[in-house]
Amino acid sequence: MTSSDPRGVLQLRTDDVTWREVDGEVVVLNLRSASYFAVDPSAAALWRALVQGTTRDHLIRELMVEQGVDEPTAAADVDTFIESCRASGLLAH
Repeated sequence: MTSSDPRGVLQLRTDDVTWREVDGEVVVLNLRSASYFAVDPSAAALWRALVQGTTRDHLIRELMVEQGVDEPTAAADVDTFIESCRASGLLAH
């Protein structure tokens, strides 16, 4: 899984997307599609990293540290998360 950015940087769109963290969960509204996207507490750290701009490898390491999972599990979970964000139109690239 790679981003279309040649540096491999993944970042959330800054236009038409608003979000709030509530009780450890992240609730996102894509204003273009008027759709909601929810991020559970285990992925909230990944979300915060996407806000700043990050790489897939950094997200994998973050999940390994935050959740104490092995690298293959973290990689699969990160790929699912990235694809979900991409399918919901939340990524800049």
